[in-house]
Amino acid sequence: MAEQYEEGGVAEGMPGNVVLVGKKPPMNYVLAVVTQFNSGVKSVKIRARGNAISRAVDVAEISRNRFVTDAKVDEIAIGSEELSNEDGTRSKVSSIEITLAK
Repeated sequence: MAEQYEEGGVAEGMPGNVVLVGKKPPMNYVLAVVTQFNSGVKSVKIRARGNAISRAVDVAEISRNRFVTDAKVDEIAIGSEELSNEDGTRSKVSSIEITLAK
């Protein structure tokens, strides 16, 4: 999970069935997940880092319980990534990837 993140969208070189969770309200990301399933994909990955991890869990649960009721949590991967700060120092940030599948 060391790809570059671009909030609410798809980063360059990332497959189209990945939703990157950032600072926007959870329903924005739920809409992205539901749209992916409606376009015919069999699984959607919800990725987040740092403070957005709890929002990613909310997105997965809202999507699964209210909109795509036949989707199941297929896999959950946790980890940490090392990032460079503006002042050149390095820090570790927690990350999560939740895979929902029909």
